[in-house]
Amino acid sequence: MGSARILAVDDERDTCEALADMLSAWGHKVEIAFDGHDALRKANEFRPDVVLSDLAMPETDGLWLLRNLKEELPDCPVVFLTGRGTIDAAVESIREGAYDFIVKPLDTARLKVCIDRALEKKETMREVQTLRRRLKQLGSSDLIAQSAGMRKVIELVEKVAPSKASVSISGESGTGKEVVSRAVHNLSLRRDKPFIAINCASIPATLIESELFGHERGAFTGADQRRPGVFEMAHGGTLFLDELGEIPIELQAKLLRVLEEGKLRRLGGKVEIEVDVRVLCATNRDLKLEIKNGRFREDLYFRLNVFQIHLPPLRERRDDVPILVQHFVDKFRGDSGKRVSGVHPEAMEVLKNYDWPGNIRELRNAVERAVILCDGELITREHLPPDMAGKSPERHTFRLPFGLSLDAVEREYILGSLQRNGNNKARTAEVLGVSEKTLYNKLNRYAAEARAQQAPGGGGGGPLGGQGSDGGMGALGTNSFVIR
Repeated sequence: MGSARILAVDDERDTCEALADMLSAWGHKVEIAFDGHDALRKANEFRPDVVLSDLAMPETDGLWLLRNLKEELPDCPVVFLTGRGTIDAAVESIREGAYDFIVKPLDTARLKVCIDRALEKKETMREVQTLRRRLKQLGSSDLIAQSAGMRKVIELVEKVAPSKASVSISGESGTGKEVVSRAVHNLSLRRDKPFIAINCASIPATLIESELFGHERGAFTGADQRRPGVFEMAHGGTLFLDELGEIPIELQAKLLRVLEEGKLRRLGGKVEIEVDVRVLCATNRDLKLEIKNGRFREDLYFRLNVFQIHLPPLRERRDDVPILVQHFVDKFRGDSGKRVSGVHPEAMEVLKNYDWPGNIRELRNAVERAVILCDGELITREHLPPDMAGKSPERHTFRLPFGLSLDAVEREYILGSLQRNGNNKARTAEVLGVSEKTLYNKLNRYAAEARAQQAPGGGGGGPLGGQGSDGGMGALGTNSFVIR
């Protein structure tokens, strides 16, 4: 890192001046103070990038200084120097928001690295604030990013949003495709009109035409009244079609006609209805391969693929993990009334190094779980899911008892695979070698069976039919086998 402004604080004048000489030799501009009050006054005048302070000082110690600096300079990292007899106080300082502490006698190499990292954090937070101001204009508080890949995404959103072009958003499940689509809508001229989002993979094939285009009363069994489809509901605004590749091939021609002519006919209807809708879409499938295999229309592909935005998976944008984690901590702290303020550095390293197969959705769930478990101010490693924290020696296995029917084995294997893949249904379907539609159908059936089990007179046991409340993989005896 380059030159920075550093405030050095120590009640021992010789120590403070020696520290200042060393920091100056490293190219930094240094101010010194000999007690907490002097440090606070100079901090307001000098506006340091980093404060380097002794922890044990008479009258006003380091913790007093930290608490007051948080009010005056909340974004300024504070690093404490501490003797071995004040380690507990140093740990407490981390809980209260200090960046780090270094035990005396000083290891100068570690001190240099610590200062460089503290400066990097301050610069990152400054960039994050700038980005958040831009993202506020996009109208999406959930589009949080500062990595190079996501900066490019934000630039593309800003460029395409004011146009009328259809936008194809690609990326793995859980990367935030709907969040990006909302940002496009919120920055467009249609921002005051409806934004409608549907997941085509979650709609049964027999109902998807009605869902898209609506139906008249009596159009099919159970259609006891007229119902508009999502195109009509989004009139004047934006329609986001997630998992576009799941739309049946026989329905794609009708969808293309609506896109090209701006007219539709409800199922069972005789009158054409005009609609003005901007369509955004997303898919995890390789549509070019789907076209080659005859499962997707090429003309529909070109009609919707006017402008492309690709979202990188979270494992390729690890720089975003800390600010996403803090965003979710702030959100769930407010929802739960907890006093959690952040994440311990050790736990943050675990989060940054994890591969996140479920992407941001999995990260969100992990942070929500951690906030629920945490009774203090900092989330620690023990609050993270066991697999993530490295506590599960059999993270690539799970056990099944002998005596299960083949249907039950299939159910347990599907649910176990879903759990292992961070609830990422697209990835799970790929691993299992089935379509997402097939996976959704099975999960819907399991949910229906669970509801039947829980209904009065529906039998005892857990939510998945007597196998316990942990997703069907409860306590097992010795008569079991392992699937890897």
